Amino acid sequence: MEINFRKEKNIPVVSVKGRIDAVTAPEFEKNMSDLISKGENNLIINFADLEYISSAGLRSILATAKKLKAGGGKMLFAGLQGPVEEVFKISGFYSIFSIFDSEATALNNL
Repeated sequence: MEINFRKEKNIPVVSVKGRIDAVTAPEFEKNMSDLISKGENNLIINFADLEYISSAGLRSILATAKKLKAGGGKMLFAGLQGPVEEVFKISGFYSIFSIFDSEATALNNL
């Protein structure tokens, strides 16, 4: 898994490449917790290059969302496709989170 950070309109955009599974989910969650502890309460997560997400990955997203919600923030997703998009649909994440086709659309909805 590779995680890249940058800011657009002063909002952190996190791009994740590869897999979020039982091995990498703790690293993903730690990176998100680090952003939150630095005072970031809105995150855009770009999963355009994410190839696979397991239940451990979904749990790490829920844990991150819970921390953000406690501070009045939220996480928006962009670029879901293929098996990752299917997992989000099957797991009900589409009804829990705001999901957009692109980062630009997500940014406009904050």
